[in-house]
Amino acid sequence: MPGSKVASMRDAVAALVRDGDTVAIEGFTHLIGFAAGHEIIRQRKRDLTLARLTPDLIYDQMIAAGVARKLIFSWLGNPGVGGLGAIRRRAEPATSGEGRDLPRLELEEYSHFGMVGRYTAGAANLPFYPLRSYFETDLPKANPLIREIESPYGDGVVYAVPPLKPDVSIVHAQRADANGNTQVWGLLGCQKEAAFAADRVIVVVEELVPEDVVRADPNRTIIPGLIVDAVVVEPFGAHPSYVQGAYDRDNRFYLEWDAITRDEPSLQAWLGEWVYGLDGRAAYVEKLGAERIASLRPGSAPSGSVEYGRYE
Repeated sequence: MPGSKVASMRDAVAALVRDGDTVAIEGFTHLIGFAAGHEIIRQRKRDLTLARLTPDLIYDQMIAAGVARKLIFSWLGNPGVGGLGAIRRRAEPATSGEGRDLPRLELEEYSHFGMVGRYTAGAANLPFYPLRSYFETDLPKANPLIREIESPYGDGVVYAVPPLKPDVSIVHAQRADANGNTQVWGLLGCQKEAAFAADRVIVVVEELVPEDVVRADPNRTIIPGLIVDAVVVEPFGAHPSYVQGAYDRDNRFYLEWDAITRDEPSLQAWLGEWVYGLDGRAAYVEKLGAERIASLRPGSAPSGSVEYGRYE
């Protein structure tokens, strides 16, 4: 297909994710790129800086696998359940007997808005992003990259955060065409900003569609193909998070992860069975089983169509 950017997950990660890179896997609540994270683990990438607003289970798994030296984030945890044991053991080895012999993880913490501001500055090629929300917090004390600056318009002091420009941003979405024009619906995070800020972009989608499908509904296109390097078609690639309209959040998985992450041997055994022991997402879905997959399928709730108008 002329101009096609379609690639396998294995080939996209091998070509575009390099040891030492800063990698952002973005998607807020849903559309979290578990399949991409698992392939990075499988290829044993090393010395990565991982960036994400909410490093949840996927970054816990990646850090447990030893791919990262640093985490740039704004909140971390197992949403609605508890903590992330692998990250804690590597970030606080002095307080965790099991973590004392593990490589220490460097942390760089911001608020959600601070991370969004960093991506926005990176996308717009700005030297910093100003915001007021760090007043009366201790984050500037914990992170010297959050700095006070005088407003050039004489209305006092604000805080500034530096631009974040990932080497690679990975975004999961509902659909794209072969050229990488990517469409999302449902809850949006900062996928667009992370993609525009990055040097290289991998889009992972549930479905590949013809270009005329994208052109018929252009307002859903959050990432244009001109900045995309690879399009990977990976159905169920965001499990156990959800994809609006395709499958629901697997709450059972999040509950089960709490026990797994508390124990380093259990976590390593899980990685061996569910990541290293499988050759890709299709094998992962098969292992989950048809009954569990079917239980996550939503009912139908189609969106209304609009008339854009055509002029000759």
